[in-house]
Amino acid sequence: MDQTNEQPSGVPTGGLAYPTVPHRPLTVPAGAAEERARTFHEVMDRRRTVRDFSDRPLPEGVLEWAIRTAATAPSGANVQPWRFVVLTDPERKRRLREAAEAEEREFYGRRASAEWLEALAPLGTDWSKPFLEVAPAVIVVFEVHKGPETPRPYYTKESVGIAVGLLLATLHQAGLATLTHTPSPMRFLNEVCDRPPEERAAYVIPVGYPAEDARVPDIHRKPLEQVMIRL
Repeated sequence: MDQTNEQPSGVPTGGLAYPTVPHRPLTVPAGAAEERARTFHEVMDRRRTVRDFSDRPLPEGVLEWAIRTAATAPSGANVQPWRFVVLTDPERKRRLREAAEAEEREFYGRRASAEWLEALAPLGTDWSKPFLEVAPAVIVVFEVHKGPETPRPYYTKESVGIAVGLLLATLHQAGLATLTHTPSPMRFLNEVCDRPPEERAAYVIPVGYPAEDARVPDIHRKPLEQVMIRL
């Protein structure tokens, strides 16, 4: 028998010496695949960005499981360049709101172009961000860049973006509302969250139940034929 292509256990064909483990695929019968995809879509199609939050407490453990799920995201070279800072302390959230609103006043009053403001108009947003205090938790997501104790990341924004997508989907599945807030610039978040300079804030995500009288803009998602091209 030709032995030239045999590899030691845990070493892939090609001779690269790094450890492997057996893959554990999620086995879905072919006949059930479309139904599962459709059911997931029906749940996610109800996800909306919410700005009117209740102060109702969150269920125990839900944030931890959501962040565990977010951290399963693929990342460049498996560096996993993310940090999820969960703010629940009222004083810390107050500081966050004050600093964010200061930046937002500048954005809406001076920095944003007329075109940008026109695009935002249908959403009814402005500099006021009360949800940063009302929501029982705010997750600040940081990109982790190279530092004294952190390796160089690769495809950082892409990796963190995928992780945040999983985070939002998990929280929605748990019946919670979210909002992706991106004040600019964001450097004030390092001080608010006690994070080192190699960590750079990317998203501020209030999490909670929607207020009973919560309303959302009357906007619509593009149909499939506008977003999918089959070649």
